[in-house]
Amino acid sequence: MNAANDIAEFLVSRRAKIAPEQAGLPSYGQRRVPGLRREEVASLAGVSADYYRRLERGQVSGASELVLDALARALQLDDAERTHLFDLARAASPVASKRSRPPKTRVRPVVQRLLGQIEAPAIVSTVCGDYLAANALGRALYSPVFDSREQPANSGRFTFLDPAAREFYPEWERLASELVASLRSQAGRNPHDRHLQDLIGELSTRSEEFRVRWAAHNVRFHRTGSKRLQHPIVGALELSYETLTLDADDGLRLALYTAEAGSASQQALDLLASWTATPAATETRLSPDTGER
Repeated sequence: MNAANDIAEFLVSRRAKIAPEQAGLPSYGQRRVPGLRREEVASLAGVSADYYRRLERGQVSGASELVLDALARALQLDDAERTHLFDLARAASPVASKRSRPPKTRVRPVVQRLLGQIEAPAIVSTVCGDYLAANALGRALYSPVFDSREQPANSGRFTFLDPAAREFYPEWERLASELVASLRSQAGRNPHDRHLQDLIGELSTRSEEFRVRWAAHNVRFHRTGSKRLQHPIVGALELSYETLTLDADDGLRLALYTAEAGSASQQALDLLASWTATPAATETRLSPDTGER
């Protein structure tokens, strides 16, 4: 990954998404390429056309927050896209840190104990999507990922490299696009993370579906949302999730899943919880040491 190239491609991709009418500009005749022209973006941002051309070539060193804010407004960036632009500009700075912390490969015992006390499905993962630990219900809910032939268990690796993912995720197209957008955000925030670079390289090499989505330069925050699952034991599930950061463990997050009270999905979760309480299922639960990769 190269910060200057990423900035150039990101700006071009965002410019292409905005029609002149959306920006309050007149449109005359057929355009050769979709979206705004460079000169139009420059005018909207209050900078010279030459200066914007340099920015779109990745030459953002020295660009002030005011300029970046103006660009974000001109390109109508959402919160995730604006944050990504600032992350890329920071990474392209000559004084930017080139170091990254080694990824965590296990959770602390206190976090493991807390997982066991949560009644809802709960999973601890890294920002790269490595599944490190779960409570019994979380392990059972995402058993296709934990038991995938593609190891170590990782959301991106399972989604793009294991054919079982398309059956497990009925809305595979949407989920796959959101997952790549989340990884894009993380790559902008942590451009020197070797583990993340290796994962992106693996997925790019082995999956055309991943490469196409990666080239789109879409970004998003992975905080909350909904998922439909087709579980191999209890069938269809419609779940909401919330993702919380573990402040004492940089790079780790806790995902909690819930179903609407009284719904068929809640009944399915209750059935899955009963199944995990059986002696045979107990053997499949994660031990406190699980997660070491």
